[in-house]
Amino acid sequence: MKIVHLYSIIWINSLLSGQHMYHSESLNTFDGKRTAFNAYGLTCELWVPSLMRKPDRHNEIEINYFPEGNITYLFQDKRITVPTQRLTIFWGLISHQIVNYQGKSPYYVCTIPFSQFLEWKLPVSFVDRILNGELLIESSEEYSTHDEFLLKNWIQDIKKEDSVDVILLEMHARLHRMANRNLHKKKNDYIPLQINKLSQVERIALYIAQNYSSPITVSDIGKAVGLHPDYANSIFKKAFGSTLSQYIIKERISHAQRRLVTTDHRVTEIAFECGFNSISSFNSAFQKINNCTPSVFRKKFQ
Repeated sequence: MKIVHLYSIIWINSLLSGQHMYHSESLNTFDGKRTAFNAYGLTCELWVPSLMRKPDRHNEIEINYFPEGNITYLFQDKRITVPTQRLTIFWGLISHQIVNYQGKSPYYVCTIPFSQFLEWKLPVSFVDRILNGELLIESSEEYSTHDEFLLKNWIQDIKKEDSVDVILLEMHARLHRMANRNLHKKKNDYIPLQINKLSQVERIALYIAQNYSSPITVSDIGKAVGLHPDYANSIFKKAFGSTLSQYIIKERISHAQRRLVTTDHRVTEIAFECGFNSISSFNSAFQKINNCTPSVFRKKFQ
């Protein structure tokens, strides 16, 4: 009943404010001084198209949608134009740079934490195509009205902590439909992940995202990607601004935050599920990042 009630509120708000969306929301442009690999987190925003003087890279899944106009990305070594009214998705860790655009109308940009995206366990072929560096575009404009309705809702609700679980449910469902309905892939069709096409830092980030809930160490990571642990730690810290150990903890705590808000599981159960080997280490790490205990966090946002 709670979710149904939230959907009703979202729908009414969208009808009341949709036509004024561009004026009431702040518009974003790419920050040329931004450090590569800085995290965006879970976002849904309106952006103004502009040329990017340098490529962007971030470890989130990115969604673009253009109600009008389009942009052209230099995506790795390819020029790809994102068309009007087609949902587009790609892995932000792949180098991407806007080199051309048509029209000045704002467009939608959403970013989804990489570990959250993997947690959804979407169809294997869909996930692997994204991880292999493809920019996937919706096959038709048939769903454009529905997509813009969803995106307007997400922009409004991203500001409300108690609506994040609804946003994640809707994002998950939308991407599942995109995977099943438009990519024409058989359920068991599998495209092997081509690890050799990823950079060293990308391989490290991917390994952590897939294994952070297990008791992995820096040595495990180095071995998995074929690097000395100290070197792996060094290049990762230079790119992401944190050590491997710090990054693993951040991924685990992010997972715990989602579970605290979206489930009724016990704190102890969540702690072990996220990869911590004791409740004390979990509480200490959670307190350090959130300035509150897991129980207080749950009461505040659930």
